[in-house]
Amino acid sequence: MAQRQKETARVLSQECIAENIYSMWITSERVANMAVPGQFISVYTKDGSKLLPRPISLCEIDKDKQAVRIVYRVTGEKTGTEQFSRVTAGEEIDILGPLGNGFPMECAKGKKAMLIGGGIGVPPMLELAKQLDGENLLVMGYRNSDLFLTEQFETEGDLHIATEDGSVGTKGNVMDAIREKHLDAEIIYACGPTPMLRAIANYAEEKGIVCYVSLEERMACAVGACLGCVVKSRQMDEHSHVHNKRVCKDGPVFLSTEVEI
Repeated sequence: MAQRQKETARVLSQECIAENIYSMWITSERVANMAVPGQFISVYTKDGSKLLPRPISLCEIDKDKQAVRIVYRVTGEKTGTEQFSRVTAGEEIDILGPLGNGFPMECAKGKKAMLIGGGIGVPPMLELAKQLDGENLLVMGYRNSDLFLTEQFETEGDLHIATEDGSVGTKGNVMDAIREKHLDAEIIYACGPTPMLRAIANYAEEKGIVCYVSLEERMACAVGACLGCVVKSRQMDEHSHVHNKRVCKDGPVFLSTEVEI
């Protein structure tokens, strides 16, 4: 229960780092001390007509500064994320977290890891890359040359980029980059849109590689109460006796063979 306390946090900085992509640093002793890579926070708007918070993955965790960074996409006018983009340094914002289960990093000890991110699934891979030991393969997918976070990724491992229009790196998606560069690994961590994760999960199963995926799903409560973000699981849940897993509570990170993407 200690993890699920809504709090008012102070915004340290906010900047636009690519088209419709914003980076915000927030002070939160609770989240900074408790969070692990792959977890998320729920962020609340100040608009009373928007009751539900927006779940946003943690991009970086700075325990020394007691702060966390979120990198998010503005999805349209008059949306919650558009309201977040107008917040400036010194203002306050309500958050809840850390939430969900993060990436199991102990599984990668002594192994060659490949971290794969696509679109707004790129940001949560940064803190994971920072905390994993060893040489990491990083494969990040973007729509075009309007990249973000690549300079930081370059300091954390061997970075490979795919763009849909071919303007940077491999033309196509992350799987095209993996095949073109003949990349391989002993364990995979991935976050991104469902079609991407499905392709990665199939690739990992074919190659016999352990793979963890962080699912993107619309959420309401974000604490497992409303069952609004369920995903079909391959095994029956021992409590509910149905083939469902809650992305917010049981995930967002799952073993790829555990869920049907």
